[in-house]
Amino acid sequence: MTAKAGQAFDIGRAVSDVESLLAAELPTDGDPVSEGDPATGEWTGTRGAGYRIMPIWEGDDLTGVYGVDWNEAEDAAMANLALVTGELDRRWGPHRKVPMHVPMFRKQAGTPMPALFQSLSDLDCYGDLAVWGPTPADGRWVAVSVNQCDGDAPMIMTAVVSRFAITELPE
Repeated sequence: MTAKAGQAFDIGRAVSDVESLLAAELPTDGDPVSEGDPATGEWTGTRGAGYRIMPIWEGDDLTGVYGVDWNEAEDAAMANLALVTGELDRRWGPHRKVPMHVPMFRKQAGTPMPALFQSLSDLDCYGDLAVWGPTPADGRWVAVSVNQCDGDAPMIMTAVVSRFAITELPE
């Protein structure tokens, strides 16, 4: 699924990935483009006008995992997200939650939405976003989330950096 497959969760690496993304140049224009590892084709990131999205962790494949074991995998992914949000809260203050149910409904209805939310929807990244911004150093907005594109797919933690405000879409 992503270039992070097979890597154990490491809070230091996850936060470092967010910092790298925050320092990266953001495109000023152009259509969204998803990028993959040249050797494997696994997703490494998506960029669009004013934003970048990238995976910072991927859990184990959940094919054939059910019941208690599936719940434990989800709990572990949420615990990993809590570690990242806790560290980023210490840096930038408390995050805000931006729910992703509106983009999901808009995609199902074929209703337009801002490019960042369209890209997240196209990637099946429907985990609610923990958002900080604008950041003190450069005024960018940062978000992280955990999601799963279907019941057998691994949990994926993604990070977003945007030059535009990341706020809840109206219903």
